[in-house]
Amino acid sequence: MTKKAETIKLLILHESPDDAEQLMNLIRNSGRATRGQMIESSDGLLQALGSGQWDLMLLRPEANEIFAMECLKEVKKQSKDIPAILLVDEYDPEEVVEGLREGYEDVVVEEDHDRLILVIQRELRNLMERRARRTAELHLREAEKRCAVLLDSSRDAITYVTDGMHTYANEAYLELFGYDDADDLEGMPIMDMVAAKDHEEFKQFLRAYSAGESDTNEFVCHGLCTDGTDIQARMIFSNATYDGEPCTQILIRTNQADAELQERLKEISSQDLLTGLFNRSHFTQELDNIMQWAVTQSKTAVLAYIQLDNFASVQSDIGLAGADMVLADVATLLRESLPQGTMLARFGDEIFTALIKERSLEEGRSLGEALRSAIEDHLSEVQERTVQVTASIGVTLISENTDDAEEIITRAHQASEQVREENPLGNGVSVFDPASIKKIDPSDTGAIVQDAIDKGLFKLLFQPVIDLRGGSGELYEAFLRMVDEDGKEVSPNEFLGAASQQDLSEKIDRWVILQSIKLLSDHRSNGHDTKLIINITGESLKDQTLLPWLSVALKAARMPSDAIVFQFSESDATTYLKQAKEFTRGLRELHCKVSISRFGCALNPFNTLKHLEVDYLKVDGSFMKEIASEESKEALKEMVAAAHAQGKLTIAPFVESAAILSTLWQIGVNYIQGYYLQAPTEQMNYDFSSDE
Repeated sequence: MTKKAETIKLLILHESPDDAEQLMNLIRNSGRATRGQMIESSDGLLQALGSGQWDLMLLRPEANEIFAMECLKEVKKQSKDIPAILLVDEYDPEEVVEGLREGYEDVVVEEDHDRLILVIQRELRNLMERRARRTAELHLREAEKRCAVLLDSSRDAITYVTDGMHTYANEAYLELFGYDDADDLEGMPIMDMVAAKDHEEFKQFLRAYSAGESDTNEFVCHGLCTDGTDIQARMIFSNATYDGEPCTQILIRTNQADAELQERLKEISSQDLLTGLFNRSHFTQELDNIMQWAVTQSKTAVLAYIQLDNFASVQSDIGLAGADMVLADVATLLRESLPQGTMLARFGDEIFTALIKERSLEEGRSLGEALRSAIEDHLSEVQERTVQVTASIGVTLISENTDDAEEIITRAHQASEQVREENPLGNGVSVFDPASIKKIDPSDTGAIVQDAIDKGLFKLLFQPVIDLRGGSGELYEAFLRMVDEDGKEVSPNEFLGAASQQDLSEKIDRWVILQSIKLLSDHRSNGHDTKLIINITGESLKDQTLLPWLSVALKAARMPSDAIVFQFSESDATTYLKQAKEFTRGLRELHCKVSISRFGCALNPFNTLKHLEVDYLKVDGSFMKEIASEESKEALKEMVAAAHAQGKLTIAPFVESAAILSTLWQIGVNYIQGYYLQAPTEQMNYDFSSDE
């Protein structure tokens, strides 16, 4: 599951609160929840910087008798990591260069919205990376402390070696070889711990291991103790760091019988029994090691994802036992065809994966083509029958920029599937190219939405909104979903943006309104005193024909108009304030109720309410996510109190656990909504009597 983006905390220096609000709406419309605060005085800036964590500063050169440079200097003075973007009226190369010298992350023309959003997204990504790095460094230091304690107290003999010399040895290592003090080993070559008869073989192993050419990380030899006696030692090598410097960790095991048993158990646990190759679990572990090697050595490797084509039909034709024989035969072919040192595994039923170090992407493509050809030309003999298979091979690069094993495997798999998209029979090689990822075209999504409208592929879901004070009556919110070709639900977040660009929002809104009225009317006819919240977009706020049309629709339904609550977002309300004012006045004349969703993120949310006739305020979900913070809890409490003072009812969404209920009760919220109570369903079937 993708982690939901955090709410952006924004500080703005601007001459116009309205223009500042539009900047926030611009960010919200790009898909990020945003809360902001205007810098209205030097004291206000100091108070804001001391009151919490901020993510971004958008600064005009001067506003409210405050200069942008004052803000920038104060941020640096307090050692705050807050990226600052200077907003100017027109592009001037010299001003851009000067701004960068002064410490702004960028200088952007305020009206160049496309570039501004891209710069904001870039700076937020960079900020998140810096925060993640600082957190990782803290965790690393804590882990290093724990590891030092574990190393010192470990019963296993362990040493760290740099350039062939001891840099650390634990107590068990000193005791094993007969040394009293770790200082006695400092600067001593690891070669001195090995008997002379094994020196040459040990040198060859060290040379191959250091170059990454060894197919094992273990070496068995005779260890040499201080009293001249030999011990049978199995050395297990791994990469490590000591005092921040790369080194090699060597773990010594001495009981050869136990060592051989452990080695055999390890081999079995990492092996695919049918093919003799490594299994998926072991391959994934080795992929992590290869990624670490690529980062520390600044080198590259390639991953080949090899899928046998149409293997289900082969299995059906020759049976399970015969198919297993083919898999084992192909595994032998791959082992013989790949370079020495390749990590080869059976990753799935008819899927093999290969990791080849020190190869470029082009070399990976050539190697994949050689494998494809070898598999196609190979004939397997099964029960006096000849079986021929082909493979779709995807290749991807592993470099110092790759840090997610799952993502690397996904890329190779996508490249393999690309072969089959181009040719259903497969038998090809494709290289994953990030630049070739198809960008979503709004016109394509718009066509899909239009097709959904024409074919009736939309549906409504209903989620209960519960009166926390135990009032009578039922209240639901209607949510729109689109059903794709596979019958799966598609969230509006994935298509409403494109629908707006293709002028389809009004059409969708009218479908939602008509369908909601119809379903609500049917539900009320069964004796339910039910109200329904219907969401509309900003495009409908601008539609002057909507109110007359709505009047006709409500009269035709013969249903109390106050059973309908029309809801639009705070962002749309501030962007289209004049139209929203006329719309809410018209709804009042029709006796319908009005709600504003995602409320509380505007610079001054209650200013908007001076112009709108509103009944409900549904607070922004970011307040729920951050309610554990005293700062957010207090902000929500103040907002709810201010809403009640103006006679507005408040709704708290995203209630996901019982723990939050007592807090919301104490704050004074009127209504609650969320998956803890009930997920959206196709029926209005919540038992409201259970909450009375």
